Amino acid sequence: MKKLINDPHDVVAQSVEGFAAAHSDLVRAEFDPTFVVRADAPVAGKVAIVSGGGSGHEPLHAGFVGFGMLDAAVPGPVFTSPTPDPILAATKAVDAGAGVLHIVKNYTGDVLNFETAADLAEAEGIDVTSVVTNDDVAVQDSLYTAGRRGVAGTVLVEKAAGAAAQRGDSLAEVAEIARRVNENVRTMGVALTPCVVPHAGEPSFALADDEIEIGIGIHGEPGREKVALEDADRIVDRLMQPVLSDLAIESGEDALLLVNGMGGTPLMELYIVYRHAAKVLADRGITVARSHVGNVTTSLEMQGASISVLRLDDELRELWDAPVHTPALRWGR
Repeated sequence: MKKLINDPHDVVAQSVEGFAAAHSDLVRAEFDPTFVVRADAPVAGKVAIVSGGGSGHEPLHAGFVGFGMLDAAVPGPVFTSPTPDPILAATKAVDAGAGVLHIVKNYTGDVLNFETAADLAEAEGIDVTSVVTNDDVAVQDSLYTAGRRGVAGTVLVEKAAGAAAQRGDSLAEVAEIARRVNENVRTMGVALTPCVVPHAGEPSFALADDEIEIGIGIHGEPGREKVALEDADRIVDRLMQPVLSDLAIESGEDALLLVNGMGGTPLMELYIVYRHAAKVLADRGITVARSHVGNVTTSLEMQGASISVLRLDDELRELWDAPVHTPALRWGR
């Protein structure tokens, strides 16, 4: 194992410390318990949004804390949900009286721990609503989930909900936007190599040199099948077909196309993936009205990518375009 770390068991704390120092104009970090919040939190009169989950998926979630997106993020240990205590602490830190939305990826530990934290916050008089993301079409159930997994589409949920909260929507309205994005986005990924969890010190799963995994999860959970390495266009076809079939998007509709890197894939390759994915949509009469390429939901140093397609309407397009200023995503401000 070759990693730029000190103590394998202190990776998350040291990473969060460095992250907060690098972006002190936008965020601040707390360490007892650990969470990251907007530097100006709580923001008076605004619905607050909290997300989080296991570390190792950076920039998700802390990288999206800031104006127009999240108010707080709670990083757990690598690939492991944070406990209710830091989720509750983050919720209390950002509550400004307008309520708090929890955005939770559909993994059993995340769902249970966010539910517990929400109950504890409600007991203290904080109005909390939760939205669970489940955009992955690869598998129905996995080692970590009951139902579909929440993956890169979560970023699109956080962006739209964050913009709605920033413009002054109520808690119910922000939650409805989050649910609408989740209902209209589908994702599927591929792994070319495994990743190494620091405290484990060995690959989290096995792939031969000429083998790839179609439908991989962001923690290395099994996907649909292992196949021999193919050219990029064929791999994109394998991902796009189930995404588009499940989303049932039709000719004449607009879409946002997100090509996400898993952590170890260069942008050169991600743009090759985007090139063919956009062509697949165009061939079906679907307009790519908005797009994003880059690492937003990673799996440590895994080589691979995921493709997300979000059906756009006028309001969702407006919310995507709305100003955002976070460490990992910023425009219009």
